[in-house]
Amino acid sequence: MNSTRLFVLGALARGGPMYGHQIRRAAQLDRTELWTDIKQGSLYGALHRMAAEGVIEVVRTEQEGSMPARTVYAITSPGRLELTAIRDQALRETRLRPDPVDLALQNAQDMSEGELRAVLEDRHAAIAAELASWRHLREAAGPHLTGIESMGFAHTLLRLEAELSWHEQAVKALPGIFASGDRATGVRGAGQA
Repeated sequence: MNSTRLFVLGALARGGPMYGHQIRRAAQLDRTELWTDIKQGSLYGALHRMAAEGVIEVVRTEQEGSMPARTVYAITSPGRLELTAIRDQALRETRLRPDPVDLALQNAQDMSEGELRAVLEDRHAAIAAELASWRHLREAAGPHLTGIESMGFAHTLLRLEAELSWHEQAVKALPGIFASGDRATGVRGAGQA
């Protein structure tokens, strides 16, 4: 599933024909960076590829004064079909992406308990700050959110709360892990209740 394609097709389906800067601006206004890994700089390349594939089309080119020409894009019928397909795929897919911290833990045998505790506590503090920021953002945005947007916020808040809980469990498990000398097995078990 390609998040950029989903965003571009969705923006054109909702907003009608737009030029690249309008789509990029929609990404900024929708704060897509909160919900996905879309890089706003990649939108222009995606627009060209998607036009070549026929899921969007160039409807006109506009130029005002000495400003550069702007290409206006619209979603096509095949684009609407693809939008439905990738939206439905994203809604059905339940894949949990691997977190590099798990791999790093498997390679932390040379760290002392104090070093590993400090790293986990620093990560915990950073996630707690991110959670606080999200809660503040949610509070400020609350009156302007639709029910669907509120669901997205709730999902992110719950994921961050789960991360905090795991870090707390991992820090509590460290003394037992280091006392047993079985660091590789013990750290893996830190998330088990």
